[in-house]
Amino acid sequence: MSDAGSRRVRAARVVVPRVARRLLLNELRAAASLGRWVLRGKHGVRPGDLAAAYTGPQTAMMYGLLFVSLIETVGLAFLIPWPTVHRVVLVLDLYGVLLVLALHAACVTRPHVVRPDGSLRIRYGALFDLSVPPDAVASVRVDRRYPEGRLVSLSDEGVLDLIVGSQTSVTLELNRPLPFTRPLGARGEARTIRFHADDPRALVGALRQPA
Repeated sequence: MSDAGSRRVRAARVVVPRVARRLLLNELRAAASLGRWVLRGKHGVRPGDLAAAYTGPQTAMMYGLLFVSLIETVGLAFLIPWPTVHRVVLVLDLYGVLLVLALHAACVTRPHVVRPDGSLRIRYGALFDLSVPPDAVASVRVDRRYPEGRLVSLSDEGVLDLIVGSQTSVTLELNRPLPFTRPLGARGEARTIRFHADDPRALVGALRQPA
Protein backbone atom coordinates (compact mmCIF):
# COMPACT_ATOMS: atom_id res chain seq x y z
CA MET A 1 0.00 0.00 0.00
CA SER A 2 1.30 3.50 -0.86
CA ASP A 3 2.07 6.15 1.76
CA ALA A 4 -1.02 8.10 0.68
CA GLY A 5 -3.17 5.01 1.00
CA SER A 6 -1.76 4.25 4.44
CA ARG A 7 -2.49 7.80 5.56
CA ARG A 8 -6.08 7.53 4.35
CA VAL A 9 -6.56 4.25 6.24
CA ARG A 10 -5.12 5.77 9.43
CA ALA A 11 -7.31 8.87 9.02
CA ALA A 12 -10.42 6.71 8.56
CA ARG A 13 -9.58 4.78 11.71
CA VAL A 14 -9.34 8.04 13.63
CA VAL A 15 -12.55 9.53 12.24
CA VAL A 16 -14.69 6.37 12.34
CA PRO A 17 -14.94 4.71 15.78
CA ARG A 18 -13.96 1.04 16.05
CA VAL A 19 -17.51 -0.08 16.87
CA ALA A 20 -18.91 1.68 13.79
CA ARG A 21 -16.23 0.07 11.61
CA ARG A 22 -17.07 -3.36 13.00
CA LEU A 23 -20.79 -2.81 12.43
CA LEU A 24 -20.20 -1.75 8.84
CA LEU A 25 -17.88 -4.69 8.18
CA ASN A 26 -20.36 -7.15 9.67
CA GLU A 27 -23.18 -5.74 7.54
CA LEU A 28 -21.08 -5.89 4.35
CA ARG A 29 -20.14 -9.51 5.02
CA ALA A 30 -23.75 -10.40 5.74
CA ALA A 31 -24.91 -8.70 2.54
CA ALA A 32 -22.31 -10.63 0.53
CA SER A 33 -23.77 -13.84 1.99
CA LEU A 34 -27.07 -13.24 0.18
CA GLY A 35 -25.50 -14.05 -3.18
CA ARG A 36 -23.73 -17.09 -1.75
CA TRP A 37 -27.05 -18.26 -0.24
CA VAL A 38 -28.81 -18.01 -3.60
CA LEU A 39 -26.02 -20.06 -5.19
CA ARG A 40 -26.08 -22.55 -2.27
CA GLY A 41 -22.43 -21.94 -1.56
CA LYS A 42 -20.58 -22.28 1.76
CA HIS A 43 -17.89 -19.92 2.98
CA GLY A 44 -14.62 -21.50 4.15
CA VAL A 45 -15.67 -25.13 3.59
CA ARG A 46 -13.18 -27.27 1.64
CA PRO A 47 -13.44 -30.82 0.28
CA GLY A 48 -13.13 -33.27 3.16
CA ASP A 49 -14.43 -30.81 5.76
CA LEU A 50 -17.54 -31.38 7.83
CA ALA A 51 -19.89 -28.39 7.64
CA ALA A 52 -22.07 -28.26 10.76
CA ALA A 53 -25.22 -26.12 10.54
CA TYR A 54 -26.51 -24.29 13.62
CA THR A 55 -29.49 -22.26 12.38
CA GLY A 56 -32.24 -24.70 13.43
CA PRO A 57 -33.31 -22.98 16.66
CA GLN A 58 -33.50 -19.53 15.09
CA THR A 59 -34.95 -20.16 11.63
CA ALA A 60 -38.61 -19.82 12.63
CA MET A 61 -37.84 -16.69 14.65
CA MET A 62 -35.95 -15.12 11.74
CA TYR A 63 -38.75 -15.74 9.26
CA GLY A 64 -41.28 -14.51 11.81
CA LEU A 65 -39.29 -11.31 12.25
CA LEU A 66 -39.05 -10.96 8.50
CA PHE A 67 -42.84 -11.37 8.15
CA VAL A 68 -43.53 -8.76 10.83
CA SER A 69 -41.10 -6.34 9.17
CA LEU A 70 -42.84 -6.76 5.82
CA ILE A 71 -46.27 -6.21 7.38
CA GLU A 72 -44.97 -3.08 9.09
CA THR A 73 -43.51 -1.79 5.81
CA VAL A 74 -46.80 -2.28 3.95
CA GLY A 75 -48.85 -0.83 6.81
CA LEU A 76 -46.77 2.33 7.13
CA ALA A 77 -46.91 2.79 3.37
CA PHE A 78 -50.67 3.34 3.70
CA LEU A 79 -50.64 5.24 7.00
CA ILE A 80 -48.01 7.94 6.40
CA PRO A 81 -49.49 10.79 4.32
CA TRP A 82 -46.31 12.90 3.88
CA PRO A 83 -44.35 11.88 0.75
CA THR A 84 -40.89 12.76 2.08
CA VAL A 85 -41.43 11.00 5.40
CA HIS A 86 -43.00 8.09 3.56
CA ARG A 87 -39.91 7.63 1.35
CA VAL A 88 -37.49 7.85 4.27
CA VAL A 89 -39.45 5.33 6.34
CA LEU A 90 -39.82 3.03 3.34
CA VAL A 91 -36.05 3.01 2.74
CA LEU A 92 -35.36 2.32 6.44
CA ASP A 93 -37.93 -0.47 6.57
CA LEU A 94 -36.64 -2.13 3.42
CA TYR A 95 -33.10 -1.87 4.76
CA GLY A 96 -34.26 -3.56 7.97
CA VAL A 97 -35.86 -6.40 6.01
CA LEU A 98 -32.71 -6.84 3.95
CA LEU A 99 -30.56 -6.84 7.09
CA VAL A 100 -32.62 -9.60 8.74
CA LEU A 101 -32.44 -11.69 5.57
CA ALA A 102 -28.70 -11.08 5.23
CA LEU A 103 -28.04 -12.06 8.85
CA HIS A 104 -29.80 -15.38 8.35
CA ALA A 105 -28.06 -15.93 5.01
CA ALA A 106 -24.68 -15.35 6.69
CA CYS A 107 -25.49 -17.99 9.31
CA VAL A 108 -26.58 -20.51 6.67
CA THR A 109 -23.53 -19.97 4.45
CA ARG A 110 -20.97 -19.79 7.29
CA PRO A 111 -21.44 -23.05 9.21
CA HIS A 112 -19.10 -24.48 11.84
CA VAL A 113 -16.32 -26.45 10.16
CA VAL A 114 -14.44 -29.53 11.35
CA ARG A 115 -11.34 -30.16 9.26
CA PRO A 116 -9.72 -33.57 8.66
CA ASP A 117 -6.80 -32.64 10.93
CA GLY A 118 -9.14 -32.20 13.90
CA SER A 119 -9.21 -28.40 13.90
CA LEU A 120 -12.53 -26.66 14.44
CA ARG A 121 -13.89 -23.35 13.22
CA ILE A 122 -16.77 -22.04 15.35
CA ARG A 123 -18.87 -19.32 13.76
CA TYR A 124 -22.04 -17.31 13.93
CA GLY A 125 -22.69 -15.72 10.56
CA ALA A 126 -20.37 -12.80 9.95
CA LEU A 127 -20.43 -11.80 13.62
CA PHE A 128 -18.22 -14.45 15.24
CA ASP A 129 -15.36 -16.61 13.98
CA LEU A 130 -12.99 -18.61 16.19
CA SER A 131 -10.47 -21.19 15.01
CA VAL A 132 -9.58 -23.94 17.51
CA PRO A 133 -6.40 -25.88 16.67
CA PRO A 134 -6.48 -29.64 17.35
CA ASP A 135 -3.79 -29.45 20.04
CA ALA A 136 -5.95 -27.03 22.08
CA VAL A 137 -8.84 -29.50 22.44
CA ALA A 138 -8.92 -31.33 25.78
CA SER A 139 -12.38 -32.89 25.37
CA VAL A 140 -15.64 -32.42 23.54
CA ARG A 141 -19.11 -33.74 24.28
CA VAL A 142 -22.77 -33.37 23.40
CA ASP A 143 -24.20 -31.22 26.17
CA ARG A 144 -27.53 -29.48 25.60
CA ARG A 145 -28.03 -26.36 27.72
CA TYR A 146 -30.40 -23.40 27.71
CA PRO A 147 -28.38 -20.43 28.96
CA GLU A 148 -29.63 -16.89 29.23
CA GLY A 149 -27.79 -13.90 27.86
CA ARG A 150 -26.54 -12.32 24.68
CA LEU A 151 -25.21 -14.09 21.61
CA VAL A 152 -21.67 -14.12 23.04
CA SER A 153 -21.41 -14.43 26.83
CA LEU A 154 -18.19 -14.95 28.80
CA SER A 155 -18.19 -15.90 32.47
CA ASP A 156 -15.54 -14.96 35.02
CA GLU A 157 -14.30 -18.56 34.84
CA GLY A 158 -13.60 -18.27 31.11
CA VAL A 159 -16.69 -20.15 29.89
CA LEU A 160 -17.73 -18.79 26.52
CA ASP A 161 -21.36 -19.34 25.50
CA LEU A 162 -22.21 -18.81 21.84
CA ILE A 163 -25.99 -18.94 22.12
CA VAL A 164 -28.31 -19.69 19.19
CA GLY A 165 -32.05 -19.64 19.85
CA SER A 166 -31.43 -19.66 23.62
CA GLN A 167 -29.48 -22.92 23.52
CA THR A 168 -26.13 -24.62 23.13
CA SER A 169 -25.58 -28.32 22.39
CA VAL A 170 -21.79 -28.89 22.38
CA THR A 171 -19.29 -28.28 25.17
CA LEU A 172 -15.63 -27.99 24.21
CA GLU A 173 -13.03 -28.07 26.98
CA LEU A 174 -9.67 -26.49 26.13
CA ASN A 175 -6.26 -27.29 27.55
CA ARG A 176 -5.19 -23.67 27.24
CA PRO A 177 -7.05 -20.35 27.00
CA LEU A 178 -7.84 -19.19 23.46
CA PRO A 179 -8.31 -15.52 22.54
CA PHE A 180 -11.41 -14.51 20.61
CA THR A 181 -12.98 -11.35 19.24
CA ARG A 182 -16.53 -10.30 20.08
CA PRO A 183 -18.86 -9.04 17.30
CA LEU A 184 -18.08 -5.37 18.09
CA GLY A 185 -14.34 -5.86 18.41
CA ALA A 186 -13.76 -6.41 22.14
CA ARG A 187 -11.33 -9.20 23.02
CA GLY A 188 -11.61 -12.05 25.49
CA GLU A 189 -10.12 -15.44 26.40
CA ALA A 190 -12.03 -18.71 26.68
CA ARG A 191 -11.11 -21.90 28.55
CA THR A 192 -14.40 -23.66 27.79
CA ILE A 193 -16.62 -23.06 24.75
CA ARG A 194 -20.30 -23.98 24.62
CA PHE A 195 -22.00 -23.58 21.24
CA HIS A 196 -24.86 -24.99 19.19
CA ALA A 197 -24.87 -27.43 16.29
CA ASP A 198 -28.04 -28.81 14.73
CA ASP A 199 -26.44 -32.29 14.68
CA PRO A 200 -24.12 -32.18 17.69
CA ARG A 201 -23.32 -35.91 17.60
CA ALA A 202 -21.95 -35.68 14.06
CA LEU A 203 -19.75 -32.71 14.98
CA VAL A 204 -18.47 -34.34 18.17
CA GLY A 205 -17.80 -37.61 16.38
CA ALA A 206 -15.84 -35.88 13.61
CA LEU A 207 -13.82 -33.90 16.12
CA ARG A 208 -12.95 -36.98 18.16
CA GLN A 209 -11.86 -38.97 15.12
CA PRO A 210 -9.74 -36.77 12.85
CA ALA A 211 -8.54 -38.34 9.62
